[in-house]
Parts: sequence; structure tokens; C-alpha cells
Amino acid sequence: MDYIKINPADNVAVALQDLSKGAVVEGVTLSMDIPRGHKIVLRDLKAGENVVKYGFPIGHVTRDAAAGTMVDHTCIKTNLEGLLEYSYQPALVDIPDDPKKRTFKGFRRADGQVGVRNQIWVIPNVGCVNGICQTIVERFKAEIAGKEGSVDAVVAFPHNYGCSQLGADHENTRTVLADMVHHPNAGGVLVVSLGCENNQLDAFRELVGPVDESRVRMFVTQKVDDEIEYGLQQLREIFAVCSKDERVDVPVSELRVGLKCGGSDGLSGITANPLLGVFSDWIVAQGGTTVLTEVPEMFGAETILMNRCQDVATFDKTVHLINDFKEYFMKQGMPVYENPSPGNKAGGISTLEEKSLGCTQKCGKSIVRGVLKYGERLSVKGLNLLSAPGNDLVASTALASCGCQIVLFTTGRGTPFGTFVPTMKISTNTPLYEKKGNWIDFNAGVLAQGEPMADVAARFVDFVLAAASGAPVNNEKNGWREIAIFKSGVTL
Repeated sequence: MDYIKINPADNVAVALQDLSKGAVVEGVTLSMDIPRGHKIVLRDLKAGENVVKYGFPIGHVTRDAAAGTMVDHTCIKTNLEGLLEYSYQPALVDIPDDPKKRTFKGFRRADGQVGVRNQIWVIPNVGCVNGICQTIVERFKAEIAGKEGSVDAVVAFPHNYGCSQLGADHENTRTVLADMVHHPNAGGVLVVSLGCENNQLDAFRELVGPVDESRVRMFVTQKVDDEIEYGLQQLREIFAVCSKDERVDVPVSELRVGLKCGGSDGLSGITANPLLGVFSDWIVAQGGTTVLTEVPEMFGAETILMNRCQDVATFDKTVHLINDFKEYFMKQGMPVYENPSPGNKAGGISTLEEKSLGCTQKCGKSIVRGVLKYGERLSVKGLNLLSAPGNDLVASTALASCGCQIVLFTTGRGTPFGTFVPTMKISTNTPLYEKKGNWIDFNAGVLAQGEPMADVAARFVDFVLAAASGAPVNNEKNGWREIAIFKSGVTL
């Protein structure tokens, strides 16, 4: 396939590969070269007329655009504005249970959760002790080399916060760090405090609540003589417990998967994101859970999600999710449509509506069962929406924080990072997969080359379940694991 017209109502097609002047698309002869991922005008458009893709307007042209030419961010303007009034018009597609139940090999925790990894995490309560945490981890990794047992990683997670924050920022930091303590991918956790920070350890312990003290330890560095040796001893005792953990067969209904995209291109909404949509519906049919976030990248497609809400109460929460983020932009004096990024534009995405209509395809057709605040942990199975920004690392951290054991991350431009859970990269195009094999885990670009979705989806299911059962993904192989916490206010 050289191009695709996604919806019969569209007045543009998308180049699936670089097309040369003179090529014929939907009976229209190209009058210019069209790069892969970019939009081809199928009929003459007058200035002010809407460009239609995915069956929806993605903005309007700012000048006349002749059939056979390319329209991009230089000649399309968004139709988005500020706050809107919404009405609930349910359009629900119930995904039936899949009778062919699948399993994976996971770690069943005492609190009933299931982990896909068995790691030891060293978490600074404040950024001042980042170096101490990293030193403890490096010393301990050298100490246990060759004797890891079932522990597949020992990782420190430095961050800049825990002090000099007020209000929501302070609570965001405390909440995300507490979520990490309870995450099932951690067989053991060591929390390291300085002692004089705003995020006082006693108050943090209270927020965390009851824990298995054989696996979770916390200490204040100002109160011990040798913080490195003290930390090492705590890790030795934690390791003695969690290194004996074993994987067991677990139903896919226990899987909680985050859905994320970044560095998107014009093929994101055609290959990788629809693949995740098929996968998301499959997980839901298995009784499992998926989570969609990046609220600013729902703008322009939000009514599709709202009308998939299970009831009026869920619809009302989704309206608040959208408008709360719009108000956040507006309070900062910023337009709600200041997106896509330069990389998105270079890849063929011209407006936020276009980006959002492609982005939201990651969650398939399932009914929206839950809406989560930032830092809130999952309590409802099925498809959930989560409040977090579009920023790749902040949003991926938020997905992991709510309880997702894996993040599936589609990309058309490529990105190497990983958050504190396995962060699997799925390329939208084959050239990226071939060029960045050390970043990209799975190639959805074959869909643009004619491989049937059913075949690719079946391979993808097997690939994800293998990763859930312990096969490392590239960010883990490279040792690239980070956290980023949402900040919006004053630093003292």
C-alpha cells in the first residue's frame, strides 16, 4: 500500500511511504512530492474549509489547497477553543468476555496484587539524598553479583522533589512515592530520608500505611552514623526475603497495562495506536485493565471518550478531567491547543485534533469504566482514564504510579527512556524499527506494508505476555529507568 484514506468521509489521504510527484492517489495526480505520514488533498479546498481525517474535522485550511498537494501545519489551523459544554450521548460497545483465557508468569503478592517483575527499589524521600541512594545501590549490586536469585534488578529512582514544595506539588510528590512503595513490581523497597525535608518520614509512613516490614524499610540518614552501611544492611535483609520469590501462573485478568504514545507521526493513528486499541479490547475481554492518559491529547476527541462512559457519573468525571486540564492551561495564560510538537509536525501531524484522534485510538472501543485523579490507584477493572499531562516521562510515571505493571508506548520518531515499570516501545513505521533496534521492541509498521491486523495483534499479545512473564524489554536491557513527578506551582 502506498497510501490510505482512513474514512470514507475524509477529504485527505495519508502517504504510507514517500510518494513522488506524478503518482496517482484516489484518482488524483500529485503535483508535488509527499513525505511518508503526511496528508494529501483529495479535492480542492477553499480557505476556511475543514480538513477531514478519521471522519472528523482536524482543523481548517488557512489558504486554498489544490487537490494533489500536501497540507501540513503551515496551512492548517486548529478549530479548538477553551471550555465547552458537553452532553452525554452514550455510544457503548460492550466487549464480550473472551472464553479463551490466557495466563502469564507473575509474582503473587501478599496483598493480592501481581507483579511482572521482582525488583528492589531504593526511593529517595527527598532529592537531597539522591547520591546516597545511588551509592547504596551500586555497592549492593556489586555485593550480590551472581547471587541475584529471582531479583531481576536493584534500582535507585532519583528525583528533584520532597522539599521546597507547597500544596498540590508537595502532595503529588508524596502520593507518587507512596504509590511506588505499594507497587507489585517491587519485591522490596528501601525509602531513604534526609531528616529536615518537608516530606518528613513519619508523615510519609502514615500516608503509606501498613506494609510488610520484612520487605519495606525506611530510615533517616541524619540519624545514623554511616548511612551507606546502614542502607546496605537494610537491603541485605530485604534481599534475603524477596530473592526467594517465584513466578506462578496468573490469569491475564490480573494484568494492568498503561497506554502511551510519544514522538508520534502521521502513521501513529494508522498502525501502532490502532494495534494498541485491539490489544486493549483483548485485555478487557480477558477481564484485565488498561489505562489511557495524556489528557491534553484528548482535546478534540474528548466527546468520543465521553460517549463511551458507562454511565452519567463516569461521564461527569470525564468532563471534569478534560475541563480541569483546560483550566490549568488557561490559568497559566497558555492556549489549550499548543500542540503538536516540532517532531510531530515533521512526521505529518498538523493540529491537536489530528493528534488526539490518533492518540485516543490506543484504547480501542471498550466502555470507560473508571476515571482516576493524578496519583490515584486503580480500583476498577476495564478501561480507565487517568489525569496526567502529555509529557512522556511524567505521563508514563503516572501510569505506573496508578498500578500499571507495564507501559506500552507507541512512537513514530523514537525515544529511548523507560519509567519504573517495563516501558515497551512500539514503532509506527518499519524504518524506525530497523534504525533503532536498541530502542524499539515491536514493529507495528508492518501494518502499513499490508500484514493483516489479526496476525500482527496475535503476535503482539504473545510478545506482551512474554514480557509480563519476565522477558526484558529494551529500556530494561539498557538500564534506562526514571521517574518524573508532575509539578505546577511554586518552588520555595
